[in-house]
Amino acid sequence: MVATSTLSEADMAAMMKRIFDVPMMHTLDLEVLRLDEGECEAKVKRKKEWDGIFETFHGGMLGVIADSLTCFAILTKIGANENVATTDFNIRFLRPCNTDVICVGRAIKTGRTLCVSEAEIKDMNGKLVAIAQVTYARL
Repeated sequence: MVATSTLSEADMAAMMKRIFDVPMMHTLDLEVLRLDEGECEAKVKRKKEWDGIFETFHGGMLGVIADSLTCFAILTKIGANENVATTDFNIRFLRPCNTDVICVGRAIKTGRTLCVSEAEIKDMNGKLVAIAQVTYARL
């Protein structure tokens, strides 16, 4: 059961449907841990086939995780069925990762046309692996 303290059962059901209607979420084997208004937290298992040249969690996959969770955080505020598209994405890699990851996406501002968000990705030892900022256009 996914934790929430701010979403109704109907909103939670709509969000979970939206999340798992995205085919990539099945590829990631995303485990949603918590959905609250303006936040989404999930765990993604490290898979060997996602390693980069240095046998660590590939940065591109970490980017996919950050982009996805920030989008879901935005949708908890504007509605699960709203359409948004990434317009700007920035990620900073802080250390190599050899474990599963926990990512928390947070909505910073939800405007009429643009929504700004951030993500933190930590390894299973609680060490910060990457931070990201993502902007979305409301379509």
